[in-house]
Amino acid sequence: MDIHFSPEEVAFREEVRDFLKARLPAGVAARINQGKSVCKDDQQSWMRTLNEKGWLAASWPVEQGGTGWSAVQKHIFDEECSLAGAPRIVPFGVNMVGPVIIKFGTSEQKARFLPRILNGDDWWCQGYSEPGAGSDLASLRTRAVRDGDEYVVNGQKTWTSTGHMADWMFCLVRTDPEAQQQRGISFLLIDMKTPGITVRPIITLEGAHHVNEVFLDNVRVPVTNLVGRENEGWTCAKYLLTHERTTIAGIGIAKAMLSRLKRVASAERRNGKALIKDPHFRAQIADVEMQLMAIGMSNLRILASAQEGGVPGAESSILKIKGTEIRQAITYLLSKAVGVHANPLLQDELGYDHEGEWLHSEFSSASTCQYLDMRKASVFGGSTEIQKNIIAKMILDL
Repeated sequence: MDIHFSPEEVAFREEVRDFLKARLPAGVAARINQGKSVCKDDQQSWMRTLNEKGWLAASWPVEQGGTGWSAVQKHIFDEECSLAGAPRIVPFGVNMVGPVIIKFGTSEQKARFLPRILNGDDWWCQGYSEPGAGSDLASLRTRAVRDGDEYVVNGQKTWTSTGHMADWMFCLVRTDPEAQQQRGISFLLIDMKTPGITVRPIITLEGAHHVNEVFLDNVRVPVTNLVGRENEGWTCAKYLLTHERTTIAGIGIAKAMLSRLKRVASAERRNGKALIKDPHFRAQIADVEMQLMAIGMSNLRILASAQEGGVPGAESSILKIKGTEIRQAITYLLSKAVGVHANPLLQDELGYDHEGEWLHSEFSSASTCQYLDMRKASVFGGSTEIQKNIIAKMILDL
């Protein structure tokens, strides 16, 4: 396998960089490069900019509005966007339910939903996890009973990211309680404005509102919103998770985070010394950077295999575990490097000089938020324990 970039791929990287310099709003990039969040409007605006360029739906077929990019081009694009500080593409519509509708949906579903996903008209959320059915997703209990031309849905979903902002939810429901667990599940598209849906916030460790509980009480969903066949929704779910986990290592994001860590550690302190001059701290940065370089090479090998027609299996689980560990290690070091400035209660006192000028744009409590937020990376997208089970079964034959 050739893991080196071809001249065409190098030229593509330059094209992406030129586009980002010309079209990425500087204020948005500055916030993201400082580890801060951006609002929904900023995310939607950037996604519309990408769609105008024809670069939003990298994993879609060209005839459906996709880019036609190779796996390596997708990797290059993701990496350059992360390094430039571009808002992430919210995955639930473009990268998750979109490919499922393309693969398993009816022509009517494709005509109805796909243009609205590309245009940013609909914001999606994922109705998978439930209380008691997170890592063991096949044990979900949300029930859908057929009533004429509708399903009546009752149950609860949890950890529903962006559910409070979503227009639609793609949802796994149990349609045959007597069947083997995976065989009795169906894949429904549910309008979040339907009567009977209640969304309650879950405030996560860093104090943010990203995720929610969603309660469904006699929610009526048209049968035309069933994707694929009834009781065969597990096939859709597995297909979607394959798309999610091939990019969940977040290598581009980790490189951007490492760059910020180096900037913070290189800044002079009050004692006139930069933290990066401390041999112990410098060794910790070097260690995590070597791990990132190694996983980057592994990722390129997997991409090279995909270029030749291979399909990632347990390799995506390996990337997920190691990518998570690296990003958690970087945010830990970043919180140490920021030091007392990471305390959100002291932010106003520490952040400005006597003239009211901002002193330390890199030194902010956003580092603490990133550190706390990354704790959940060991769970979402399939917990580390589940990924290790997959590796054990598929590689070690245990």
